[in-house]
Amino acid sequence: MTLFRALYVSTRVWLLLIAFVLLFILAYVFPVLFPFVKLLLAVLVALCLLDGILLFRNPTKRAAFFARRELPDRLSNGDENPVTLYLENRYSFPAQVEIIDEIPFQFQKRDVLFTATLKPNETKTLRYELRPTKRGEYHFGAVNVYAMTPLRLLKRRYQFSQNKIVAVFPSFLQMRQYELLAISNRLSEVGIKKVRRIGHSMEFEQVRAYSRGDDVRTINWKATARRSDLMVNAFRDEKSQAIYCLIDKGRVMKSPFEGLSLLDYAINATLVLSNIALLKQDRAGLLTFSEQIGQLVTAERRPGHMQKILEVLYRQKTRFLESDYEALYTNLRRHIRQRSLLLLFTNFETVNALRRQLPYLRRMAKDHLLIVVFFENTELKTLLNNPASSTEEIYQKTIAEKFYYEKKLIVKELQQYGIQAILTAPQNLTADTVNKYLELKARGMI
Repeated sequence: MTLFRALYVSTRVWLLLIAFVLLFILAYVFPVLFPFVKLLLAVLVALCLLDGILLFRNPTKRAAFFARRELPDRLSNGDENPVTLYLENRYSFPAQVEIIDEIPFQFQKRDVLFTATLKPNETKTLRYELRPTKRGEYHFGAVNVYAMTPLRLLKRRYQFSQNKIVAVFPSFLQMRQYELLAISNRLSEVGIKKVRRIGHSMEFEQVRAYSRGDDVRTINWKATARRSDLMVNAFRDEKSQAIYCLIDKGRVMKSPFEGLSLLDYAINATLVLSNIALLKQDRAGLLTFSEQIGQLVTAERRPGHMQKILEVLYRQKTRFLESDYEALYTNLRRHIRQRSLLLLFTNFETVNALRRQLPYLRRMAKDHLLIVVFFENTELKTLLNNPASSTEEIYQKTIAEKFYYEKKLIVKELQQYGIQAILTAPQNLTADTVNKYLELKARGMI
């Protein structure tokens, strides 16, 4: 029974059998064809027997074909993650194989089918990529291989049970990319602008020899007189500033864009920004909230702190109620006493929605440097760029212009009360947020 469960008839055989049925029908009309049809059928049966013997003949105890799936221990949300299939042909003839990989149901893909031809004792690797759009646990099933001889009449199924549960974390691949570019001073490649430093920090570092290009206003005349050489005061960026990302988990962050929710975009941007802040010698923290306060990670700069932030972000989920900004303000006042940079990731669709929360935002801005980060509706922008060709499209475009204008009014309203704002498309969120942080740091505002 095990043998028959592993044996499959190829499409080629089914087509030949249909052809034989037609030939037998034709032989009843022309009896002279009947002996030739029987002979051909006998040849087909003999070839099928030969094919089966080649597939199941096993002179050694080990399996005649081997396959293995190689994938990372964890996947990065919203990124292309590599998956490799390792194949090894142990047959004494060239084997043609079909590989079906049982990937997690979250991908909603039923076409993960690959074909390959391997020479005797040849190994081959097949590589493909998967892009998860939700955080959580993903279950990978078996790797199914259907091997065929050069005759391609029968298939033998090999099933390699590689059941594995892999966790999908926030976009750590994007975080590493920004980290490497920051270390090599190439952040401009991902849209990070170079900001001209205005003045200098007041944190004194050392007295050193003058170099061409140094600000003459920093010349230390007493040291110059002692050394008989131009000496200047060197300053450095202020360090250990507290940077907090406040992530709204309410229903406004549930909207999808290219498979990811707005919450996932905010989580990925938070991960990158926190890592950049730690590289800049600042302290990174995190607070999540919805109708109730979620998790608080105090701003620190200790070994393993980035892993702690990653673990907290992995567990966050959107909720269905409106967020409570009064509870957010109360919690900030209780737990964050030092003046800090607060980046609030949320979304406002109308000015009225902003005005309901504006009193709490103004109170936060009195104690901290507050930046409100919210999202453009990119579909509205696309609709506005397309010309209207009917009365219905004119109405749709008019309504779209109203909502698009509301977003601009929200920015103006926040600026009126001294609150900085970032209105950005979801795909540009990370770059725009890091740009703003570096700009404020260069201006000495944090």
